[in-house]
Amino acid sequence: MALETTLVYETGVPIPFTCADGAGIEKGAVLLLTDPMTAATTTGDTDACAGIAAEEKIASDGRTTISVYREGIFKGYAGAAGVTAGLGIITDTATGAANELVNADVNSENIVGVALETATDGETFLFELKPMSFNLA
Repeated sequence: MALETTLVYETGVPIPFTCADGAGIEKGAVLLLTDPMTAATTTGDTDACAGIAAEEKIASDGRTTISVYREGIFKGYAGAAGVTAGLGIITDTATGAANELVNADVNSENIVGVALETATDGETFLFELKPMSFNLA
């Protein structure tokens, strides 16, 4: 994988989520939330965010849990549409590279967090991790 996020300031401790034994997850990967409280590597635009992987998970290592950050200040990578300081950000994995983030659209979104800096495609920026969902439609 590429463009994993990096923890800058830890504002909360990671918590355990369920994951598939066969899954390989890089430390710093943006994670998709599925039911029940299960994390996997994000695969699409606007995925529901479980958080960010606090550790590496090696595929088929017998483990079915992974530590996940649900809050903190991270350095991430902007996707093609870029990000603007103060706006919500979402995953851009389906149309961009793995772990890229872009500004949230106006209506219904699964928010990863809030951009703390403005950045264009491929640039790094600071963001506050705050996984949540809004339906503004």
